[in-house]
Amino acid sequence: MPDAMQIVLAPMEGVVDAPMRRLQAAIGGPDAMVTEFVRVTEHLLPPKVFYRLVPELQAEHCGYGEVPLTVQLLGSNPETLGQNAVRAIELGAPAIDLNFGCPAKTVNKSMGGAIMLRQPNSVFDAVKGVRDAVAPEYSVSGKMRLGYEDKSLALENAKAIEEAGAAYLTVHARTKVEGYKPPAHWEWIARIRESVNIPVVANGEIWTPEDYHKCREVSGCERIMIGRGLVANPFLVEQIRNPYANRDTEYNWHRLQPYLLSFFDDVKSSIEERHVHGRIKQWLTMLGWHFPQAKELFQKVRTEREADGVERVLRESCKADQ
Repeated sequence: MPDAMQIVLAPMEGVVDAPMRRLQAAIGGPDAMVTEFVRVTEHLLPPKVFYRLVPELQAEHCGYGEVPLTVQLLGSNPETLGQNAVRAIELGAPAIDLNFGCPAKTVNKSMGGAIMLRQPNSVFDAVKGVRDAVAPEYSVSGKMRLGYEDKSLALENAKAIEEAGAAYLTVHARTKVEGYKPPAHWEWIARIRESVNIPVVANGEIWTPEDYHKCREVSGCERIMIGRGLVANPFLVEQIRNPYANRDTEYNWHRLQPYLLSFFDDVKSSIEERHVHGRIKQWLTMLGWHFPQAKELFQKVRTEREADGVERVLRESCKADQ
């Protein structure tokens, strides 16, 4: 990851999908992005699976202008992870990231995601399997939490990722058991950063410019990954970079209206129509964490079960806000 990259859009399954990545790129936010995880079990996945989750691979450049899109894999078998990493690279991925942080029970039951942090040797093997399989000019990285039940193996897991050949490491500053409950333990990221010799990216509980600067101060990291905070406030990167940026929610809600409509159109063209209403409601719910206007709009679409009904409400609301 080049030094110029400082703010990265986090991978979030079912949230930071291709339409959300396109929205973030259109607004002009992060310096880099990571995909939702591509789940790897015991087989080499066909290209159609990669194209479904990462349609950007079908473009000439996997990313958005100067914003690269790293493909994230999740799995525990070093051989098949390596095979699928090679396939992703062949399809156009500029880099590979490995998921050691997903807290989902269904994923952890099959020995994927955060549960691997119970066994640092399995983390090492997974990273090494990919590093050995992928040509040296392509970056391989890992994203971890501080642990599964506790933080006792945090440093050991970080060192395992480094020693296996990762170019850098991203740390979500909570354990699997802690989930997404505040606080994020940025001081632990500082401990990890001091224990390894590769760059560390800090992640977790960044909702405001003040959070961003505090995280950098506590963790000592120059690079920060943001997930929910950017989905809830797509103008957060702008506000971080420009201390004079307008933070008034009424003003920014008005600015967001064209993006609401373009996002709806993108979602409708990207997924089955029966799922469109749920996807829009999901984003409105998250926007409601920052914009009170989004909570009001959610109430208007809450009972809609068809894409056409949601579209009608969205267009009426956006028209009224003009």
